[in-house]
Amino acid sequence: MNSMGKMIGYCGINCEKCEARIATIMNDNKMREKVSRKWCELFQTDIITPDKINCTGCRSDGVKYFFCSEMCKIKPCVTSKGYESCAECSEMDSCTILVAEIGENEEAKDNLKIIKQMCGRG
Repeated sequence: MNSMGKMIGYCGINCEKCEARIATIMNDNKMREKVSRKWCELFQTDIITPDKINCTGCRSDGVKYFFCSEMCKIKPCVTSKGYESCAECSEMDSCTILVAEIGENEEAKDNLKIIKQMCGRG
């Protein structure tokens, strides 16, 4: 990949900063409970139970958060095109899949822009 490493997800999200990954790496059940409550409120759902807060990052080996492994449309899109991230795609700026998945996550957008520039596509 690029020098940003495998902790930047296909969509630009920094998995290293993700609370689910941190709870997994630290094996911290209290943090899993906190993240579960926070994400249930944020996403207006009750399906994000503490036992689902397990992830090592979408581009790394190991367990994945259920949304990332089962519901995210970005990874299949990126990998089907032979890319390492959305930054390699000429449709990145107008992609409805990307917008639907990361919303207004400015850090993810900035990470993709940096990767795009590093790849010489920006």
